[in-house]
Amino acid sequence: MEHTATYTEAELVQGLKARDQKVFGYLYDHYSPALYGVIVKVLNDNSSAGDVLQDVFLKIWRYLDSYDERKGRLFTWMLNIARNTAIDILRSKSHKLDQKIQNITDAVHSINGPLAVHQSTDYVGFSRILEKLTKEQRTLIDLAYYKGCTQEEISRVLDIPLGTVKTRMRNAIIQLRTILNK
Repeated sequence: MEHTATYTEAELVQGLKARDQKVFGYLYDHYSPALYGVIVKVLNDNSSAGDVLQDVFLKIWRYLDSYDERKGRLFTWMLNIARNTAIDILRSKSHKLDQKIQNITDAVHSINGPLAVHQSTDYVGFSRILEKLTKEQRTLIDLAYYKGCTQEEISRVLDIPLGTVKTRMRNAIIQLRTILNK
């Protein structure tokens, strides 16, 4: 029987900073499903999500020295890299051109078909946490976090005043903190 190594967050960070490929392999195996899920959610495109995931792990490897454990958990830092990378791709000119060129029948299937996301416990857990928010709060989080909208854009999309967006977003974040601290 083979023993699978497990690491604490501190051991992961230390191993990654030491450029230990075994630790990096562990990180990929255990965190790629959750990061992939976020990327797919932002892009709504399974075909390019794998390439973006690869870019995300390259960024994690290259910029690990910029991670500061005092500012948050390693998973949160990696999640933000995945989300921001996906949003950058979504906003890029080449991605917009690819979307325009895409065959209409393919677009219909990708929009209406189920997403084949390999969810990990972290991603499933986060989805369950979001379910505890009101529909209004989930919409705000979805637009801001997954779609990369600014508060001004959310105000225009939902046709509500900017001050209302800011207040509701603040309340949603407070509610998330309360749920996570239980």
